[in-house]
Amino acid sequence: MPHGHLALILHAHLPFVRHPEHRDHLEERWLFEALAGSYLPLIAALQRLARDRVPCRLTLSLSPTLVEMLRDPLLRARFDQHLARMDRLGAREFARTAASPFSAAARLHVDRVRALRAQWQDLGGDAIAPLVDLARAGLVDLWTSAATHAFLPSLAHHPGVVNAQVAAGLDAFRRATGLTPAGFWLPECGYARGLDAVLARHGVACTALETHALLYADRRPHAPGAAPVVTPAGVACFGRDVASGRQVWSRGEGYPGDPAYLEFHRDLGYDGDPAAVAEFVAADGSRQPTGFKYHRVTGPGNDKLPYEPAKARARARAHAEHFVAARAAHLAWLAPRVEGAPPVVVAPYDCELFGHWWFEGVHFLEDVFRALARTPSVSPVTPAEYLSRWPTHDAVTPEESTWGDGGYARVWLHPSNAWMLRHVDHACTEMVSLARAHRSAGGLAGRAARQAARELLLLTASDYPFLIRTGAAPHYARARFDAHLARFARLAASLRAGDVDPRWIADLEARDNAFAHVDLDWFLAGDPS
Repeated sequence: MPHGHLALILHAHLPFVRHPEHRDHLEERWLFEALAGSYLPLIAALQRLARDRVPCRLTLSLSPTLVEMLRDPLLRARFDQHLARMDRLGAREFARTAASPFSAAARLHVDRVRALRAQWQDLGGDAIAPLVDLARAGLVDLWTSAATHAFLPSLAHHPGVVNAQVAAGLDAFRRATGLTPAGFWLPECGYARGLDAVLARHGVACTALETHALLYADRRPHAPGAAPVVTPAGVACFGRDVASGRQVWSRGEGYPGDPAYLEFHRDLGYDGDPAAVAEFVAADGSRQPTGFKYHRVTGPGNDKLPYEPAKARARARAHAEHFVAARAAHLAWLAPRVEGAPPVVVAPYDCELFGHWWFEGVHFLEDVFRALARTPSVSPVTPAEYLSRWPTHDAVTPEESTWGDGGYARVWLHPSNAWMLRHVDHACTEMVSLARAHRSAGGLAGRAARQAARELLLLTASDYPFLIRTGAAPHYARARFDAHLARFARLAASLRAGDVDPRWIADLEARDNAFAHVDLDWFLAGDPS
């Protein structure tokens, strides 16, 4: 009989980046790098677990913007070109490094890219179908999120827009997968009072929150780190386990900083001969990563030793054993202190950490499930499965909270990006008016109103304030925000004037083509008129 359960949750998300007007747009590579580094390797690992009949219960949240990009023919074709570019580079690198200390790392990358190309061809360029197959086979529970990953607490005074974010996200997920999601990832784990009612309206049964959302609820649950709570609207909320997060995420203590692992920041795109990596150079001449990395973490500073793949693989296996042993010890401590249902430790992470940022991370995840199969005191579970067995839990109102720096929206509501809020506020108010006026409109006016809705959804993405606050891509984020705001404003003005340019509308529909089935009625939930 297990002491308790481990619920691993991966949240896969990227902002919607699609630029048909450019042959090779730099930010589109975010998708290509995540596909090559995280999503395809994860699919392969899950399929190996299924083949070997290893018990696996993983929750994977697919954000609607990611789903839209994974389904897009243009981006799928461009990823195929990206893999071909990596394959050409690999052939050259295999010959160049043959007699160097980097030959083992080069061979690893060559084999990896060729395996990715074969996998991509076998999948027919469809990364969603195998996940659906794994979900139907019972290995994975698929969740989704708000349409463009909007930071919902900042939109709480626009209930129609919050409703539209949730409704559009669920609609996109169902159209892409044919499934009803088993749960819903609140973007940035952002919770505010009343959001549970929106989720419940759409049939969402569970979500995940930061630990302090449960610890500082209106009344303290009896087991905030070991069991979910139920909100006034009936949505079950699982709290993140701090220790399991720290073991993986912490810059100082986390596994990815081990000296044996591949150093993310040393890439051939920066270190190599410019002529050799010319295909990866951006249009503005800046050097960009290639995915070919030859050094291990080693230690602080830039003096890095050659990567040794076999040693890194062994470390991932050892870290997986350590991770499972630590969860087993924690659950053994929790079990006699929890009444009713057995304790559950919830470990949510960004999916892209595994494989992309932490090269060995997907191997780590696979080894975690293999280690769990040898650890009878800990059983893997998904939140939905846990609730189906033990549906009764403390009823509380969680505290408003987020994950990230400070735990209370500091990243998304910061002086560096606060100027965005008033523009979003005005656009949301205008969108509700447009939806009310054109909800039944057909023809060009109806197309323009629905395109305004798509621009509004894209405008409210949480990624833009995040990229500005963190400095990851502030200029791109500002340009995208300004572009969607300008398009929305022009659409609104054109609709008010009754003068919509059909050629311009067609261009926008081809460019910002996400959420093709947007429904204006979604924006009218809670509308007093």
